[in-house]
Amino acid sequence: MNSAPFKNIDAAILCGGLGKRLAPITRNIPKPMARINNKPFLDIIINQLSSYGCKRFVLCTGYKSEVIEDYYRNKYKSSRSEVSFSREEEALGTGGAVKNSQALIKSNIFLVMNGDCFCRIDLRNFLNFHLKKKAVVSIALMKPDKATAVGWVTLNDKQEIAKFSEKTRRGESNYINTGIYIFDKRIFSIMPDKKRFSLEYDLFPKLVNKGLYGHIIEGDFVDIGTYENYKKARRLFKS
Repeated sequence: MNSAPFKNIDAAILCGGLGKRLAPITRNIPKPMARINNKPFLDIIINQLSSYGCKRFVLCTGYKSEVIEDYYRNKYKSSRSEVSFSREEEALGTGGAVKNSQALIKSNIFLVMNGDCFCRIDLRNFLNFHLKKKAVVSIALMKPDKATAVGWVTLNDKQEIAKFSEKTRRGESNYINTGIYIFDKRIFSIMPDKKRFSLEYDLFPKLVNKGLYGHIIEGDFVDIGTYENYKKARRLFKS
């Protein structure tokens, strides 16, 4: 695997959620640290990124942040990988968490991923798409297994994102947001002035037709936000 393009691309992973729907598993640990076959779910995401050559990880922590920080500070103490922590002292939302990590992100292009989701994605293809489109933000999109009340995305014929329909039944939109993004560092000058905001609700809709693109992928996708999905993830990675 040619991983050279990724060794200088930072990866910010959003790990700050409360994980209330996954209680009691998350009573003493943050959601990304839920165990999947004797290792934290977050390990699976980091291993996936490492397989593409990623070396620098920014973990955006919040709830029970010390659990994540202690584990990964010790794990990567003697590693060639570099792990840093962007701690939220208060809940900042997905957008606020990325903004809070700005000082730690060194690369002009960087990955952003949710720490409670896993998707089989060819990151090389995703990066090539982003560069070809000269995008400000590229979002990995996929068709879901069934129509549910989720956030739907509409693309135009240039694969620009033309519309968001959050938490509605499936209509004209055909794709869902997987929570995997490539950002150009220009994004920090476009973000709202406020500290707390959402990528999905407060930032992306303002970028419609302004450099926001959707890359369509296929593959396994799992979100461990609920106990049923957590069990699904355990089955997926056991096999």
